[in-house]
Amino acid sequence: MTMLLNSDRTDAELFQVLATIGDDEPTRERVYELLVQRYGWLVRWAVNRYAGRGEQAEELEQVGYLGLVEAIQRFDAERGVDFVTYARPTVLGEIRRHFRDGRRWVRLPRKIQELKMQIKGATEELSQETGHLPSSAELAVRLDTSEDLVNEALGADDAFTPLSLDAPIGDDEEGTTHMDAMGGDDAKLDDVVDTESLWPLLEKLPEREQEMVLLRFYGNKTQSDIADRLGISQMHVSRLLSQTLATLRKDLVT
Repeated sequence: MTMLLNSDRTDAELFQVLATIGDDEPTRERVYELLVQRYGWLVRWAVNRYAGRGEQAEELEQVGYLGLVEAIQRFDAERGVDFVTYARPTVLGEIRRHFRDGRRWVRLPRKIQELKMQIKGATEELSQETGHLPSSAELAVRLDTSEDLVNEALGADDAFTPLSLDAPIGDDEEGTTHMDAMGGDDAKLDDVVDTESLWPLLEKLPEREQEMVLLRFYGNKTQSDIADRLGISQMHVSRLLSQTLATLRKDLVT
């Protein structure tokens, strides 16, 4: 099945194409490309919500795009739900799962946590008895476990001990510390705080108002574009946006 597809096609037309062609059709890849380009702003919006949490934005964008593709795959236009309304929780959920899985990966196994506590007690006892710090072999004998497990537990201590900001960086002859390498105050920090404060307020808005704000300020859509998308007049969009922004400003300062 061959057809001309370009960015002028509406969502309804593109999803109709997906519903009528096979998985191995070359056209299918083109439809996905158009939809991913069209809704890339939604991924960037989702990534912005999780900025500053220890992950590179580029990596989170990759995760977010996986969520977007999944939303495109599962979306059923016949149910009458707007695609943004459907895709937003899917993209956010993929990013949340990324953080959740990452935290699970770095968490110490329960067995190692318990062994660490036992090693602490055994170290104190053996130190008093022998007058020196016990070796891993001595600890293994005292705790009736393998030396490998003792070493693993001892190594876990180093892996999860926070690094002092006063510690020198590598072999720097000038004695540069991690604190020296940190940047100064960011002049835009207040904007970040306001942005972070905005998310819970935005999510309390009705779905239509949420979508309008997202499209206008994250999707870079004009009021006319939004009006066409929502099936209302541009004047109505202007009035609703003004009311919504006034509400958000008021809630931010209270």
